[in-house]
Amino acid sequence: MQLIEDLQREHELIEQVLGSLRQFAEARLDGRGDPADGARFMAFFRRYAGDFHHHKEEEILFRALVERAELPAERGPIAALTGEHRRLADLLDAMEGLIGAPLADAAGRQRLRALAVDYSRSLWRHIDAENSVLFPEGEERLRRFHVRELPSRPMTEAEAAAREGGLALLASYPPLHDAEVHRGDGCVACPSFGTACEGLEYEWWTDLEWEDAEERRGGD
Repeated sequence: MQLIEDLQREHELIEQVLGSLRQFAEARLDGRGDPADGARFMAFFRRYAGDFHHHKEEEILFRALVERAELPAERGPIAALTGEHRRLADLLDAMEGLIGAPLADAAGRQRLRALAVDYSRSLWRHIDAENSVLFPEGEERLRRFHVRELPSRPMTEAEAAAREGGLALLASYPPLHDAEVHRGDGCVACPSFGTACEGLEYEWWTDLEWEDAEERRGGD
């Protein structure tokens, strides 16, 4: 499905710019980095990752899964991932007052670092959950209802400018690799697993899918 392929490609850029954000935050802590670049990071994550990418997920893909594949909107993966979008936006709100401002005291510097770490790790794990669970499983369920393609939309001028800004930031701040972030495939990698969502099987599987799984296990 072209829409999902587009979303996955957008994830690749977002992942890289998250690493640049971490590099920029560390530079700011050391008194380096251009404070004006803070606004460019905010524009990328608000306009491109939020208004463009997350909006397409929620208004096109998630809506189709609910309205055309009869999946629940109020619980399970869709509700959990939508809730994560809101939490990520809240982290950006908290970061905005610090990322481009003078960091004269240690408390402000440590707060910026903590927010950048939380935001990047949360979004990296969120991307893993979408790539490995929501996208492939959602596409399969849409196919069952004879939905093989979904419409997309072009970027607005502001969203395209934010994307170009992100590419420029990659050149200025080579992405930092966070060896401590726990990433992986499947529901267990999702930040919402076990709290807002009990996992794909419990939230989406039909009785027939459970019966098939039991039969396969019985035949092993």
